[in-house]
This record gives sequence, C-alpha cells and structure tokens, in this order.
Amino acid sequence: MRRKIIAGNWKMNLDHREGAALASTIVDGLKDKEDLPEVVLIPSFTTLPAVAGELEGSEILTGAQDMWYEKAGAFTGEVSAEMLSSLGCRYVLVGHSERRHVIGEGAGLLADKLRAVLDGGLSPIYCVGELLDQREAGKAESVVEEQLRSVLSGVSRREMSGVVLAYEPVWAIGTGKTATPEDASSMHGHIRDVLSRIFDAGTADETIILYGGSVKPENATDLMSDPDIDGALVGGAALKADSFLGIILYRAT
Repeated sequence: MRRKIIAGNWKMNLDHREGAALASTIVDGLKDKEDLPEVVLIPSFTTLPAVAGELEGSEILTGAQDMWYEKAGAFTGEVSAEMLSSLGCRYVLVGHSERRHVIGEGAGLLADKLRAVLDGGLSPIYCVGELLDQREAGKAESVVEEQLRSVLSGVSRREMSGVVLAYEPVWAIGTGKTATPEDASSMHGHIRDVLSRIFDAGTADETIILYGGSVKPENATDLMSDPDIDGALVGGAALKADSFLGIILYRAT
C-alpha cells in the first residue's frame, strides 16, 4: 500500500528564525496524533539547518527545493547531494514549475539532477504539469507524458521505488484556482498509465504521486480521497501552521 505524503514547499519565504518558529509549531501541532501521513518540510537553503534542528526527535522529514548534479566543484551558488545529506535531508524537488518556466530548466538538466539525487542516496520529488494554454489546447496529457518520458527514461524499475512524482497544474499554483477532483483524478490516472508503458503495471501501481496546486484544508479531503492521489505538495498553505496542519490532519476535517 502506498504511503501518503504531505510536503510543504516554502519557496523563497521565511528566514531562519521564522522557519524555525513555524517548524516548531507544526511539531507541537502533531504531537500525540495518530495515523499521520509522512510530513516533509521544504524550506530555503538558508533556513534548512534551523528547521532541521527544530524537527530533531520528531517524525517530520526535510527536503530541499533544488540541487546541482555535480558532486563538487566551481558551481557558484549551487549545493550538492552530499551537502544536503549532511543536514539530514531526505527529499529534493526536481522540475518544479517555477524551475521550468521562470528559471528555464529543460529536460536534459532535469534528468541530470534527478539522476544525481538518486545517486546521492536521496529521493527526488519530480514535478510535472501543464500550462493553462496547453490544457485549453487539449495538450495537457501529451505535455505531461513528454515530461515523464524525457526525464525518467534513464531510471530503472528498481530505482523508481525511490522516486516520488507530483502533478501540479501550473495554472492552479498560487492562483487560488484548483483542478477539480475529477481533473486531478484523471491526470493521476493518466500518469499511472504512462508509467505502466515506460516501466510496467507494478511500477505504475507502486509509485507515489502527489497533487500540487492551491491545496487547502477545505479541499484536502476531497483530493486525498481519490485512490490515485497519494498526498499533496503544498505551497502557500504550508506557510501558516493552521492551514498546513489542517491539510496534514485532513482525515479529521
């Protein structure tokens, strides 16, 4: 049975003091709670050490928002898998829509990054999703399939057990718009179909696929009740303890 994951991507928000305070509040809010999903906090690089310190002794994990694909060298401004591992990181985002469409990262670079994450002993959360004009043109499924094939082609069936996917309709990120549960369910089903053709049916069934795109406590239960949706990659709602805890505790809402 696939485990549920709720991951909070803080993006370029919160300094180390604010991040530590938020992490501490989340830890307190989950004390003595049972039947919890796996919870991951993904702060900025500068905030990561402080957050990791607050999470010590808890079940909450940390992740990084990005990573370079070389182990070391003259790569100003970048961080390596070893650096992240030394801070206790478990996950690394790869291919978030802002890295694709704002920073301009293409499939080749993302494939190199995902490979480096795996080789570094970490788990990538590989993000896929379409722009609004692509959806309106009826190309959403083909866009997502190409994003999967172009980056996962060098990953083995065995290695896929360490890969988490996240479907994020780009038009629903930070806009207040949310794909309907039917839209999300349809795309998650399509992703599993693509995985079955790239790998096999067993891999498709075992791969964890998160939904990301204006997830809130109000829609978390509907989204997470779908059998193909294994959790959420949360943006804005992860910056406030009450809203993020509401998503984590969606079973109780």
